[in-house]
Amino acid sequence: MIHQFRLLMLSAMYENGGNVTHRFMDGHPQLFVYPFESQLGTRHVNDFLSSMYPVKYRWPVFSLHASPYEDYKAIIDEEAKVRGITPHVSKFRHMPMSFSDDERGLIYQEYVQKTGRSTGGNVMSFFKATFDAWRDYKRTGKEIAYLGYSPIIIVDAERIITDLPQSHVIHIVRNPWSAYRDTQKRPVPLSIAHYMAAWTQNQYYALLYKQKYPDRIHLLRLEDILVNPEKTIGELLETLGFERGGYLNAPTWNGTLLDEVYPWGTIRRATPEANREAAEALSRREQEEIRRRASPYLESFDFKSFIP
Repeated sequence: MIHQFRLLMLSAMYENGGNVTHRFMDGHPQLFVYPFESQLGTRHVNDFLSSMYPVKYRWPVFSLHASPYEDYKAIIDEEAKVRGITPHVSKFRHMPMSFSDDERGLIYQEYVQKTGRSTGGNVMSFFKATFDAWRDYKRTGKEIAYLGYSPIIIVDAERIITDLPQSHVIHIVRNPWSAYRDTQKRPVPLSIAHYMAAWTQNQYYALLYKQKYPDRIHLLRLEDILVNPEKTIGELLETLGFERGGYLNAPTWNGTLLDEVYPWGTIRRATPEANREAAEALSRREQEEIRRRASPYLESFDFKSFIP
């Protein structure tokens, strides 16, 4: 079963357009699209990157002696679990969703009983159980693959494509000025030094794994997506064997058109104009500091002239 399971995993540094791309892809009829960030990480993740990136965004690590029930509980998946268990406090409570986390847990355990415990099998069971338990999910009957999104998970791309042989990782990169401006909108924003250290590390892994696994790792710029999402995303999906059509031109959630991507992310208006306005809202000092810190990657992604 694992060798037949198709997963497309979106990755993007914070405020780099991962949620935007996720919502644009929501309307594709051949994809089971996860409702929120699919935060697959567990607290068993403990490596040299654990101090830089939250473990909820990482590829999961499971305890050797755990049961399927304990594995399920270990997956953090904060946004979906809050919506399923305590919907009244969820930031997505305004969106109708018939979904029980307890039911999903039971279905998950049934799947794992068939496949056996493994990281790939656990992740496959988690995605399959989600859509079995999501009672009002609008199916098309044409679905052949699953789409998840977890920020920064490009750092674990090698593990993903090893654990799931039919998987692909799609990494979204955005110019660092607009990205940092949007992260300033958070209640407790990161400093430029902190944010740019994480941003550059993310792009390092994106370029490294793209070079090592060119057929499995795919890089898209948010700037290109905003100009023409159907063309930019559609061309990539077509190379992966999916049909091409006018499904990708507007952000949606379970088929419902969204006026803005928020609260899925801090980007409210997914337009080229808003993207440039964000970068230009930074002070000149901030712009130059970001330029210095991002310098090795600006040419790689053709961002050198984004801010004059």
